[in-house]
Amino acid sequence: MKIAIIGGSGLYHIEGIKNVGELKIKTPFGNPSDVIVTGTLGDREIAFLPRHGRGHKILPTEVNSRANIYALKSLGVEFIISISACGSLKEEIKPRDFVIPDQLYDGTKQRKSSFFGDGIAGHIGFAEPYCNVLRKLLHNAAKELKINVHFGGTYICMEGPQFSTKAESEVHRKLGFSIIGMTALPEAKLAREAEICYATVGLVTDYDVWKEGEEVTVDKVIENLSANVENSKQLLKTVVPGINLSIRNCPCSTALKYAVFTQKDKMNKQTLKKLNLIVGKYLK
Repeated sequence: MKIAIIGGSGLYHIEGIKNVGELKIKTPFGNPSDVIVTGTLGDREIAFLPRHGRGHKILPTEVNSRANIYALKSLGVEFIISISACGSLKEEIKPRDFVIPDQLYDGTKQRKSSFFGDGIAGHIGFAEPYCNVLRKLLHNAAKELKINVHFGGTYICMEGPQFSTKAESEVHRKLGFSIIGMTALPEAKLAREAEICYATVGLVTDYDVWKEGEEVTVDKVIENLSANVENSKQLLKTVVPGINLSIRNCPCSTALKYAVFTQKDKMNKQTLKKLNLIVGKYLK
């Protein structure tokens, strides 16, 4: 099962999945957000995980991303498409547009962002936080569906759960960020540590709070979110069959090759047991 979809706000299931099953997976890092739904989309086996749990009961800060990514890795997942609702920080990026960012800025404060620690030190390269191969596939699929899509831009991930103040929104605009959301991190960092190709599709629901007359309101967000979710489902049905499962020609698949600094004989044995799924192939 090499393809997984992590659903964000509003995307709790995908129509058209056949042979549906559910897997309840326990990990060394706790429980994932929900059971993992498995099935086939077209002719491809996929896994689906609602990030906030079914019924949307988990705040962004509370999402156990380490458990989510570990559970998907344990199923053999090599590609993750992340769906994430977001606000626009640029005039040209309008509500109901899609954005496939190429950069991330971490504005979170309370999240565990690495599998490493507790006796094993690892340092991955993260200059290019998203898989460019997967990004291009998503962009091409969006264009095929005539969705208004922006290719590139920086996603600033804030802690939340509150929306921005006007001061924060203006600072983010002056820094040149494109969209703002609450869930891209630490998912992207953990996916890279797990050597999984990862890309985000940002579903724009609003102009954050910077644009006069277009401030965030719950009813506007929900209306735009509903329209975006329907388009995202069509996007997934289009892009999944085009993912090449036989070979990966991107750096994601070998991200840990030189990342572990700790000598094997000095590693904490209990931590090593937890991380065997992640780093085991490099320690034989």
